[in-house]
Amino acid sequence: MAFAQTRTGTYTEDDYYNIPEDIRAELIDGQIYYMAAPSRTHQAILSELHLVIGNYIKKRGGSCHIYPAPFAVKLFDDKKTIVEPDLSVICSSSKLTDKGCTGAPDWIIEITSPSTSSHDHVRKLNLYANAGVREYWIVDSSNQKVFVYHLEETSFRADCYTFQDEINANIFEDLSITLADLDIS
Repeated sequence: MAFAQTRTGTYTEDDYYNIPEDIRAELIDGQIYYMAAPSRTHQAILSELHLVIGNYIKKRGGSCHIYPAPFAVKLFDDKKTIVEPDLSVICSSSKLTDKGCTGAPDWIIEITSPSTSSHDHVRKLNLYANAGVREYWIVDSSNQKVFVYHLEETSFRADCYTFQDEINANIFEDLSITLADLDIS
């Protein structure tokens, strides 16, 4: 996905919701970032992770919900930041609205590409930490790595895995995922 700003100035939540539905974009600190259509590999990873995590939640009958992009997440009350993570897991139904999620999801997964690497590794990492996201995964399909950030107090603890490693989801007691076992070819 490629990101570009279209003009200078500060945008708001109203501007974001006036973007045509067929255009993918995020509003971060008052700037709009347009997103290109994701690759087939990106979508395969997204679909498989959505199935694995969704089935886990369903089997346990828990209160968590999982939503794939496009799904609007308004992280703060300032009306200047609305993101569309690839996957959002929200465990408090009070955060869910007809427009998406208001507040920090419990778990966010972003599937990165070479053009979004710094966006996901720097801008969104800091954004999600400041918002209080409990767990943030960056899946780097180009290098077959998964960066797992788990919020401890006010900062993330970071771990790096390969697609062959079994990765434990920190927000759930007994969910582990090995990306190499998923049908993402």
